Amino acid sequence: MDKFYDHQNYEKGIYKLWEKSGAFSPKKPTTHNQQPFTIIMPPPNANENLHIGHARFITVEDILTRYHRMKGNPTLWLPGADHAGIETQYVFEKKLKEKGKSRSDYDRDTLYKMIWEYVLENEKNMESQLRALGASCDWTRNKFTLDPKIVKIVYKTFKKLYDDGLVYRGERIVNYCPKCGTSFSQLEVNYLEREDNFYYLDYGTVIIATTRPETIFADTAVAVNPKDARYKNLIGKKAVLPIVGRELTIIADALVDPEFGTGALKITPGHDPTDFEIGEKHKLAKISVIDEKGEMINTPPKYIGILSEVAREEITKDLEQEKKVKKIEKIHHTVGVCYKHKTPIEPLLSKQWFIKIKPLTKLALTAINDKRVKIVTKKYEKVARNWLKNLKDWNISRQIVWGIRIPAWRCNKCFEWTITEGKQPDSCKNCGCQKLTQDPDTFDTWFSSGQWPFATLLTGSETSLKNSTPAAKGLKLAIDVPATEDFEYFYPTSVLETAYDILVFWVLRMIMLGLYATGEVPFKEILLHGLVRDQYGEKISKSKGNVIDPLIMSQKYGADAVRMSLIWGTLVENDIALSEDNIKGQRNFANKVWNVARFILQNKLEVPNVKSQPFNEDDKWIIKELKTLIKKVTRSLDKYRLNEAAEDIYNFIWNKFANNYLEKTKSRRNETQKTLEYVLRESLKLLHPFMPFVTEAIWQKDLAKDRNDLLINSSWPK
Repeated sequence: MDKFYDHQNYEKGIYKLWEKSGAFSPKKPTTHNQQPFTIIMPPPNANENLHIGHARFITVEDILTRYHRMKGNPTLWLPGADHAGIETQYVFEKKLKEKGKSRSDYDRDTLYKMIWEYVLENEKNMESQLRALGASCDWTRNKFTLDPKIVKIVYKTFKKLYDDGLVYRGERIVNYCPKCGTSFSQLEVNYLEREDNFYYLDYGTVIIATTRPETIFADTAVAVNPKDARYKNLIGKKAVLPIVGRELTIIADALVDPEFGTGALKITPGHDPTDFEIGEKHKLAKISVIDEKGEMINTPPKYIGILSEVAREEITKDLEQEKKVKKIEKIHHTVGVCYKHKTPIEPLLSKQWFIKIKPLTKLALTAINDKRVKIVTKKYEKVARNWLKNLKDWNISRQIVWGIRIPAWRCNKCFEWTITEGKQPDSCKNCGCQKLTQDPDTFDTWFSSGQWPFATLLTGSETSLKNSTPAAKGLKLAIDVPATEDFEYFYPTSVLETAYDILVFWVLRMIMLGLYATGEVPFKEILLHGLVRDQYGEKISKSKGNVIDPLIMSQKYGADAVRMSLIWGTLVENDIALSEDNIKGQRNFANKVWNVARFILQNKLEVPNVKSQPFNEDDKWIIKELKTLIKKVTRSLDKYRLNEAAEDIYNFIWNKFANNYLEKTKSRRNETQKTLEYVLRESLKLLHPFMPFVTEAIWQKDLAKDRNDLLINSSWPK
């Protein structure tokens, strides 16, 4: 063995050895009592390189996978990639912009094909990066959210939801980003605090206060709180809209906050969700004055075609000339912005496809209450319950090219919609007309990825568990898809592990859609990990210049060092502060393990047939410490306390084994050789899930029985 462990000499070869051996595929169970351990990988977006956040979830999931594999569970870690809808189109459009191009320069099919080629290239690159980080996932079951079989299941779920009355096409206020050119769901809007002008405008009989004078032409009423004594005598009377002089009825509604502004609210059902709700209740007209480009429409001619923010200034000037602006104050409030562009979201009246969310949230809440799905960290269970109780109907249509196109066809004669499982219908279901046009919208990427656990397992695999699977679990699929061996055996999966910031985006939607489609939760436990921050606790971003590239760090210090640094010092659910020094420190530990092994195995070669000697007190002590360590590490891993397990192993190998016991044996090397080898062998097994490359490299030096004896396949110490 070399004096120093050079990871670049070993990592690629070892990974090929694992993959070629079939170690990543679940072993066929030998008895019906063997319980599978299954993780469905959160599919990384196939649009750019993996970042440090990806490296953390890969590390956590690979540790759990390798641990359960060694424990003898039939273990499946199913990998995949996400087409990522608007995320990917946004990244691709940025690249087009660098070339002086935009999405509008291409027709739909050409743009889709260009993005497809870009994604396929990135997907292959991403898979090589997963391998570089040591991900022992089963590549024979690798999936992509645009795989035809996956898309077929997404279509079937949509059709079933529609047939059950849970999908509808409605005209409602949606969150729209003019820059992205698409609507977003309730969850995809970020909220920023900022200071804006608060305009007090004269509506004749009443003064109203607003931050958006540019939408006054869409006003269809003025509302006051019915309990507000100031305005009781005005209810039912008229206010006058400035500039155009249109009369507005003054109505009473409990949703009006009497403490906000003047207590009198301009009602604009076409541009505000609360106003829309009031408008529905009072049967008010809905007028749109801002379009999908963020430009003014349906206004006096002088404002038409200008951007809404410019119109705000122009309309304010005209209001001041008419002496309709009583005063302007500053207001500190929250504003919805696009989570990509950080530009203001326009609440627009739009016809979209929606899912009636309440029946699905009820399913999810019941499953959480009944402990059918357990959120490991209790504080996130509270967050989940709160969101499930307050989610609005889910807008699942997006006005983008990249993604799964919605299988809805509109009749050009009667304008009714026909929903299918993907195939174009021969004729309109309503009038029989054969002239149909498909909706150009695509599904929200979270709708397709929300079906990921059951969709991946229902699409089959190359590896068969035939004649070894237990009896069917009695799951009754709501969608018309035959159950596969993988689905029968691995569903529901054991644990869903992902970042806490997509609990609502993804995890809750998987629970809702999984319960709806299969009658069972998609996973039994939910383990949420924290974000990776820099050494000062700051969020990592390119703009701050504090990006830590896991692949560069792996090339420099080894994948094992990166992995250990990503779980070191804090529980999985907490944010972690990371620096290059942390990674360098774990590289030093890898070298320590290597040198301990080198010292022990070198003597094995020199004295190959040494006889074991009676234990002395030092030998008994190290064996006792090892047994204690095995119990502690096993207990910690079962409770997902990965950092505690890693730190205990580190302390044992560096301090108790190397600095203490090994030093004491130097004067009696031969008689302690067998004990040294035993402790080394068991220590490598314990360390393997955390630092798989260096441990396998040592194992293959002189601990493996033959070329087929891999540490990855060894049994967990007892």
